[in-house]
Amino acid sequence: MSIKNEINEALKNAMKAQDEAKKLTFRMALAAIKFSEKESRKELSDEETITLLQREIKIRQEQIAGAEKSGRTDTIAPIRNEIAWLESFLPKQLSEDEILEIVAATASETGAESPKDMGKLMGAVLAKIQGTAAKSVVSQIVKKYLESK
Repeated sequence: MSIKNEINEALKNAMKAQDEAKKLTFRMALAAIKFSEKESRKELSDEETITLLQREIKIRQEQIAGAEKSGRTDTIAPIRNEIAWLESFLPKQLSEDEILEIVAATASETGAESPKDMGKLMGAVLAKIQGTAAKSVVSQIVKKYLESK
């Protein structure tokens, strides 16, 4: 079953359970998917859907940071719930240690040794991890790895 279909099923279950928060979250995810499909004039693959969901999660993490800065702690818990619900559709995410191992192995394969090689190394690492880690996390790890060389 595709991720889009899984989200549709989760929406149906949320509607049956009359869970308004989940219902709104899943509708938002489906709306983002449909908008992206309309723009690209094709149905999204699971990999593209994963990227889209990761983008939506990142937006919510930024909302949490903004709420913490402004002292609006009452809005943080619902946003964390949305993140958890969206993450349930993603493949198991790699830990930072696992990403670092992949970065080190890929750096030796590609010969990346300095921060100048970041683009080359990022491209190779992202091809290997496809959807199992957020690009921003990978970018930070690659940057630290290359700076420590």
